[in-house]
Amino acid sequence: MKDKLLHTPEGVRDIYNAECRAKLKLQHDLHQVLEQYGFCDIQTPSFEFFDIFSQERGTVSSKDMYKFFDREGNTLVLRPDITPSIARCAAKYYKDEELPIRLCYIGNTFINNISYQGKLKEATQLGAELINDNSIEADAEMIALTIDCLLKSGLKEFQLEIGDADFFLALIEEAGFHDEEEIQNLRILIENKNMFGVEETVMAKDMSKELKTIFFKLPELFGNLDVLKLAKSFTLNQRAHGAIERLEQIYEVLQEYGYEKYISFDLGMLSKLNYYTGIIFKAYTYGTGEPVATGGRYDHLVGQFGKEAPAIGLAIVIDQLMLALSRQKLIPETEASDTLIIYTENFRKQAIALAKHFRKEGMTTILQKSITTVELSQMLSYAKQWNIGGILLLDSESEIKAIESSTGSVSSAQFSEFLN
Repeated sequence: MKDKLLHTPEGVRDIYNAECRAKLKLQHDLHQVLEQYGFCDIQTPSFEFFDIFSQERGTVSSKDMYKFFDREGNTLVLRPDITPSIARCAAKYYKDEELPIRLCYIGNTFINNISYQGKLKEATQLGAELINDNSIEADAEMIALTIDCLLKSGLKEFQLEIGDADFFLALIEEAGFHDEEEIQNLRILIENKNMFGVEETVMAKDMSKELKTIFFKLPELFGNLDVLKLAKSFTLNQRAHGAIERLEQIYEVLQEYGYEKYISFDLGMLSKLNYYTGIIFKAYTYGTGEPVATGGRYDHLVGQFGKEAPAIGLAIVIDQLMLALSRQKLIPETEASDTLIIYTENFRKQAIALAKHFRKEGMTTILQKSITTVELSQMLSYAKQWNIGGILLLDSESEIKAIESSTGSVSSAQFSEFLN
């Protein structure tokens, strides 16, 4: 029983020591990028009423949520997605605001899905939401922000694939699909590039030969700018043409950012989140088959909470990004910079004074009463584990011994020298 208590449930894990330091630094660095773009922090609860994430919101399926009840019998869920929470906040706190609203966050999401075996069910996201702006420039800015975050993380090789939910929705409307389950099934088949499944579903519907052809081609419509021109030639649907033209205009703006080399298009890319109404994007890199960043435009979600407002968001999937950085050997080793002061009882007062001085100067300082049974080699191993760069030993009135953790070299200095 005691052994069982040491383990975590499937889909969650402990993060500690060097990995935890690296993750926190990554979050800090990426958060700085969001701040530089003018996004302001917001924190939402880890659990909310079930209705915030219910089916009509177009978010995660109900069966994939962790549900429980409060004392009053209300159904609550651990948030499977942070965007609906931000949409709720925008409608509540910025109901009358007409100018752009820029909000950012760091938080964990929770998905209870059997298909996530081997993947985390609790994942950290760092994201940004731009509300009250439906411009092409807003779309391009969020994509550029995503690219800047990935560059800041240390990634050198990655690709950001862009699609448009409205292109698919235009074809669905023209084809006369009305059953939501059927539409969702087709969406999954296209997303998984299941050509035979797409053909079987489409052939069962009464539609023009041209329309069937473009559905067959959807899983293949990925690549550079030429893919958009090809897609245009397959259909006369004006709504679908409008979606493609918007993608072309977004690409022009991204060229002004100088980020076109990171961009490709995939008109068969569809999200499981049905609230997307326009562009959708996912970023991929080596070392993980899952996207390290996702995002898209959701112009109707905020309106479901009482404020009609266009919006676009992005989410950096921190855990996937950490995995990719690790496998690409791009996580820098944290510099061991902390100071450990070891003192004998007779010199406790001096040790406390020295620690207070260092901390006032902004240095991380650990105080530790001497343990006589611990040898120097053990202390050096301890220092390496806990990010300690140097050890100061106070056991004499005349001098302090300074030990370099990485080499074990010892030097001496007067107590007063450390206070200057």
